[in-house]
Amino acid sequence: MYLNRLINRKWNGSIKVITGVRRCGKSYLLFKLFKEHLISEGVSPDNIIEIALDEVRNIPLREPMALYERVAGSVKNDKHYVLLDEIQYVKGFEDVMNGFLHIPNIDVYVTGSNSKLLSKDVITEFRGRGDEIRIYPLSFSEFVTAFPGREEEAWELYHTFGGLPELFTRTNEEEKITYLQNLMKEVYLKDIKERNDIRLENELDMIVDLLFSSIGSFTNPLNISNSLRTVNHSSIDKETASRYLNFLEDAFLFERSKRYDVKGKRYFDTPSKYYAVDVGLRNARLNFRQQEDTHILENIIYNELRSRNFSVDVGVVMSRDTNGNIKEYKQLEIDFVVNMGSRRYYIQSAYRMPDSEKREQELRPFLKVRDSFKKIMIVGDNILLRRDENGVVTMGIRQFLLDKNSLDL
Repeated sequence: MYLNRLINRKWNGSIKVITGVRRCGKSYLLFKLFKEHLISEGVSPDNIIEIALDEVRNIPLREPMALYERVAGSVKNDKHYVLLDEIQYVKGFEDVMNGFLHIPNIDVYVTGSNSKLLSKDVITEFRGRGDEIRIYPLSFSEFVTAFPGREEEAWELYHTFGGLPELFTRTNEEEKITYLQNLMKEVYLKDIKERNDIRLENELDMIVDLLFSSIGSFTNPLNISNSLRTVNHSSIDKETASRYLNFLEDAFLFERSKRYDVKGKRYFDTPSKYYAVDVGLRNARLNFRQQEDTHILENIIYNELRSRNFSVDVGVVMSRDTNGNIKEYKQLEIDFVVNMGSRRYYIQSAYRMPDSEKREQELRPFLKVRDSFKKIMIVGDNILLRRDENGVVTMGIRQFLLDKNSLDL
């Protein structure tokens, strides 16, 4: 999927910037999969300029002009592909990339594992000619292809430890737990704190824990500030909480899903839901104490939708009911309003197949939406797909995850 996105962007006149949380497979995508594709298409290895800037032998190339001259000097009259890894080692790399845009016969791809490169605003540094390819930890369908056991076992491991590729090199649960906890503390959070000169380090840690423990719940900076003041006696204000939330989003540890009024066709700025980029990181950070299957399932569904390149909002449907002579207005929630171009889907998540009363409650927001877009309930049970008299589809989580066309079944 990601390889095809790179292939479709070849020679589009932009710098291809591969972004995503650290250790999710960006370098493997570029230097292994994409390079193999180029060679299979007849590109000569001599026309692939490949520089890993984290290697000792390439330390001199971390100087901007040295890197620029090496690439420019290697280019002949025919077309060349430039693959640069760990570009953050080059101070002022944005200027170098902009310089490459003036060399007509090179196609440039960059990646890195530093939150400076991963910052969402770095694409704007390329003067509107940066093309982002966002990648995520392994989806369940990818995870299954690398897992040697049964699908049921793969699901239990994925549900617990997530999809970071290096987990396959850890042979037992203790090693997996240690890897995830150290990665969270020594790589992700350390990176964020150093880059943004965080002074209230404990407060940042508290916000991370709060977001991980409240997956699928609405929150905003004011709620977070009040919660930390009450529970942890913190002095953090809502402005600082807002900045820290932005730092966590910029490092791709969390994604924010905004509330969308389905009938009014407008967004509410606050509150929002925050989803973890990987449920394994979430579980390990909380020491596997809060294994709420409902929230974990919802997070996995969200990440799958985002990896398929959909935009995902939380749906709000205004309902007007009559209780006697009194009209009551209620806000009903649809877990996910999913969009890509002219395509739209409404999705509810339920860990267990609901009984008739619970199902009616889950379906009520769907029935208040008067348009003809598809409405889907995804459940944690491994069931065969079914469709009711209202046209609502119910499918099991594994069918949803394993079939890339599952939303159109």
